[in-house]
Amino acid sequence: MSGTASATPRPDDGVVPAGKGYMGVGYVQDVKDFKPDTKNLHLDVQEDVGLLANPVGIDVSNWQGAINWSSVRGAGIEFAWMKATEGTTYKDPRFNANYLGAYNAGVIRGAYHFARPDVSGGAAQADYFASNGGAWSRDNRTLPGVLDIEGSCYGKSAAAMQTWILDFYNRYKARTGRDVVIYTSPSWWNTCTGGWSGMASRSPLWVAHWTSAASPSIPAGFPYWTVWQYSSTGSVSGISGAVDRDRFNGDRTRLLALANNTA
Repeated sequence: MSGTASATPRPDDGVVPAGKGYMGVGYVQDVKDFKPDTKNLHLDVQEDVGLLANPVGIDVSNWQGAINWSSVRGAGIEFAWMKATEGTTYKDPRFNANYLGAYNAGVIRGAYHFARPDVSGGAAQADYFASNGGAWSRDNRTLPGVLDIEGSCYGKSAAAMQTWILDFYNRYKARTGRDVVIYTSPSWWNTCTGGWSGMASRSPLWVAHWTSAASPSIPAGFPYWTVWQYSSTGSVSGISGAVDRDRFNGDRTRLLALANNTA
């Protein structure tokens, strides 16, 4: 990770308890050897919209509680991904309400799966995800599913982790016809996959890098980012408390192309 985190190995005793995973939960662990740049991260939506032509978004889970999606959309949020599943047994209790609420409010939305490579194979988890919220349809408002992989290396070698990710990808694509989006941080990817380039031609990259810089650092093996989670301390109308904030690397036409698989 250029100028930020090193790729030094981490112990694998920091696995998130079952059912408690959400986007960013492993990020601080991923970059524990540096202090993230938190300057000016607490931006509201209107400030973002004024600064950026790129669509702005959020990612949520049950940790955000009940969400007023009409207010979220009215504040300028164009897209959102929400936690659907974890492992092969856990479904986020607010997923159904979030998924339908975002759709009805006109937010382009998608589901994400919190990876648990320690409990089962990638294909099994892709099956569970696709059957419990991760499916896709070309309806102008549904994004492809996301594999959220972060935090611990789960005791796996880089080669074993590469195999796990590819098994997830292949099964998800067989089930949905879509390439799964990869959410990760540079530190995690560089450490736990060895900076693998094998997904660059398959999966769009959603990079976690909480910074006020103009662009994020990206993992080795990926040429560019598609989505950037730049903050965990966003403030958005319709959501109580902090929420992760995201930017899309392109205009709304490109966002819809990703949703409708017309890229």
